[in-house]
Amino acid sequence: MTDDATIQALRAALAVSPDNVPLRRHLADALLRLGRDDEAEAEFRACLRSDGGDPEARLGLARVFYRRGRFDEALVLIEEVVDGGQPSAAALILQARLLHRRGDAAGAVTAYRAAVRRDPASADQDFAAQLGVNAEHDSPVADGRVRAGADAEIDSASAAPVERPKINFSQVGGMEDLKEAIRLKIIHPIKRPDLFKAYGKKIGGGILLYGPPGCGKTHLARAVAGEISAGFISIGINDVLDMWIGSSERNLAGIFASARANKPCVLFFDEVDALAASRSDMRQSAGRQVINQFLAELDGAQADNEGLLVLAATNAPWHIDSAFRRPGRFDRVLFVPPPDAQARIEILRVHLTGKPAVDLDLAGVAKKTDGFSGADLMAVVDQAVEAKLSVALKTGDIAPLTSKDLLTAAKQHRPTCKEWFASARNHALYANQGGLYDEVLEHLGIKR
Repeated sequence: MTDDATIQALRAALAVSPDNVPLRRHLADALLRLGRDDEAEAEFRACLRSDGGDPEARLGLARVFYRRGRFDEALVLIEEVVDGGQPSAAALILQARLLHRRGDAAGAVTAYRAAVRRDPASADQDFAAQLGVNAEHDSPVADGRVRAGADAEIDSASAAPVERPKINFSQVGGMEDLKEAIRLKIIHPIKRPDLFKAYGKKIGGGILLYGPPGCGKTHLARAVAGEISAGFISIGINDVLDMWIGSSERNLAGIFASARANKPCVLFFDEVDALAASRSDMRQSAGRQVINQFLAELDGAQADNEGLLVLAATNAPWHIDSAFRRPGRFDRVLFVPPPDAQARIEILRVHLTGKPAVDLDLAGVAKKTDGFSGADLMAVVDQAVEAKLSVALKTGDIAPLTSKDLLTAAKQHRPTCKEWFASARNHALYANQGGLYDEVLEHLGIKR
């Protein structure tokens, strides 16, 4: 039986028994093996709606997130599986990979060893070598720890690449209040330095952007650099975190040095909660050292940060150490909500460019996609295109996309922002010191 025939057979069986969670999970696993991640995610989520405690469905959804680069979300799911007791070897291996990627080498080693004890067949020699598991006596790393003297031989990170973005705020639909706040903090000081210096205001500083995933935080940061014709350095956690002791701190120092050498420069940290997590929650002193280095670089303790603009994005601001929100660091915390109606129209227009379409009522589609993120809207267009392609492959005719196609796809797609707001709501209601998350409550229409 071909792969497509297997999928069709499973879907047919589910049509007869829609509440059969093991059967639906089997379908989701098959879709994931075939690389059909969107469909796999939808099926795993359906499993969890029927049985929220299903560890295999949680593991499957975590695997989808891992493949898509949504590492924080994957780690949250895996930790729930592991904390639930008796995790599978596959779950422990995925936890080890996520912890290793985050720079927690000791935690990765512990999870890897637990996986192999549970199922020796899960052993991965290449991954074990990276972790230093069962290392030889002359190996520079053993069980996630650098041997004495070995770290001196490790080279510092190379200079971070500097972009020159060609987009500016005109290519960012909607979000006018947000753009105005950024103009006051970053753009006006660069364009009118005389006024700001007259009031003793330095050119530079930091802004923390937070909100649900897929809502354009990275795109907005890149547009900031384009707005002021500045250099742009985008940093992911892989560019900083390293399993070698001391390397993460050196990587951070090198990144800031590269940004200072290219002033004015926008230095953008994505998933910053992985680098700036609350120190009180940390068990490893190495993580605290990285945070201390980050704070020192933001303060410009040993260098001049004038003209250096630091932006950071996170989906989980409540996990960030409060020290990062002191004046001179990320002293402006801005909420990036899902795109408004006008922004949704612009996003849809961008994703539909170059595709055959006729009689599109984008305003009508935007009205029906309230609460969708930019990534959700891209998925809607992709699903509509796939439906047309399926027909075209059978008939040989290329039919243009219509508003009906987009609306049908929108009905089939569950907005990813809902889960984020469910979590953010609790923090905004019960851990909202100083009104930090008032914008979230306002967006949800909740009065305190």
